[in-house]
Parts: sequence; C-alpha cells; structure tokens
Amino acid sequence: MRIVCKDVTAETLYDVLHDTSYRKKWDSNMIDTHDIGRLTVNADVGYYSWKCPSPLKNRDFVTMRSWLPLGNDYLIINYSVKHPQYPPKKDYVRAVSLLTGYLIQSNGENSSTLYYLTQAMKKIYKACQKYPEWKRKHNPNLKPWMYPEQNTLPCINVADLVLQRADSLENIDESSLTEEKQAQHHSDDEET
Repeated sequence: MRIVCKDVTAETLYDVLHDTSYRKKWDSNMIDTHDIGRLTVNADVGYYSWKCPSPLKNRDFVTMRSWLPLGNDYLIINYSVKHPQYPPKKDYVRAVSLLTGYLIQSNGENSSTLYYLTQAMKKIYKACQKYPEWKRKHNPNLKPWMYPEQNTLPCINVADLVLQRADSLENIDESSLTEEKQAQHHSDDEET
C-alpha cells in the first residue's frame, strides 16, 4: 500500500510512526501501546492492542521492531515475538505479524511517500499534519528513535524472546462472542 503525503516531511512521518505518546491522539482503534525494552540502539520490543468490531475479540501484538534512517529515507520493520512477561491476555486474541514494515521516502523538502507492506492506516496522513505542533508541546527534543542516547528502556536479553508464528498460537473459537460482546455493549451503555 502507498500513501503520498504532499505536505509532510519524511522525518515527520517517521516520528509519527515511532512516537507512542502521540499515537494515542490519532489512532482511535488503539487500546494500548508501549515500549517494553530495547535490544540495540535501533531495535526494541513493544506492545500494541486495538479494538475489533463486534463480534470479534480485541487483538494485541508483542513485536520486535528495528529501524534505520537511510539519509532522507527511513525504514521500520517488525515481526511478532513471545516475551515471558507479556503472555497472551484472557480478553484478547494474540495477533501475529510475520513481517510488517514501512518504507518512508522523501519526495523533496516537504513531501514524502509511505509504503506499508501489509495494510495502510489512512489516518496517518492527518496525524502527520498535526504532529509538528503537537510535538512542540510534548517533549519536543525527545526522539530516541533518532537519538539512541535518549533511550531509557531496560535492556532485554534476546535469549528471552521466541519468534511468534501463527502455528504456535492456540486456536480460539470466537463464534460465541456475539452474545458476550452485545451484553457488554449494553452494560456499557447503561453506565454512561
């Protein structure tokens, strides 16, 4: 998938994809996201969960991500791993990213193109337009994905991680979830 951002720099697009604090502002499907730990100056492990439409259970990932600035272009790649402190949660289906990635190419001074290897997030373009103003008010100089010396995540032993593949997941039957999710939706409505 490809998204051309005519008034967004490649650097801003790269920042928006990395900044977990800002993602909470523009990704309405996200339930939670946070960094778990770092492996190297340009690789970490993180957690992400998102809302699914009824009757499906919400999903979550634990992924190892690595990134590389390539001059004016940028690359981010991730895939699922198992982490001993982040087992599958009861109310989520653990999703698997076999290999997902972004290539961000600069198209000049104030334009970029985002290539996404599996599916596109259409909200990213608007999020990029709003990011510079938001970032000026929220730790404007904090960018550990650009400045590794700012990374304060605990180091993780790579030996503690195991590749997460779809065939290593438990089969989860979601066919009975329609009633459960509808009942939950009705109780949520009553509380508001």
